[in-house]
Amino acid sequence: QVQLVESGGGLVQPGGSLRLSCVALGRAFSNYHMGWHRQAPGKQRELVAQITIFGTTTYLDSVKGRFTISRDNAKNTVYLQMNSLEPDDTAVYYCAAGAGVSYSYWGQGTQVTVSS
Repeated sequence: QVQLVESGGGLVQPGGSLRLSCVALGRAFSNYHMGWHRQAPGKQRELVAQITIFGTTTYLDSVKGRFTISRDNAKNTVYLQMNSLEPDDTAVYYCAAGAGVSYSYWGQGTQVTVSS
């Protein structure tokens, strides 16, 4: 089992920045691909960014150039640096871990609200 604990959400003005963190408790963090997903009210959950065990990253088109995912295996932590935030980025952000093609473990989510 892997327990994921997110932090770093909050209220920010458009154009601002936030850094989300997700600490993994349990089995070897370095063996898991990690992803950040988000779900806005009335919308489906979407994958925002992911980083493989090899460090390869992919991003949702709408966040490319603004968001950066990274991982620190020594700290069992994955980060999502979010810059130039827009109101459409408002959502609950979830951290997830997976050893294969899908994500098996999920955090409880952290709210990000972008509003003036």
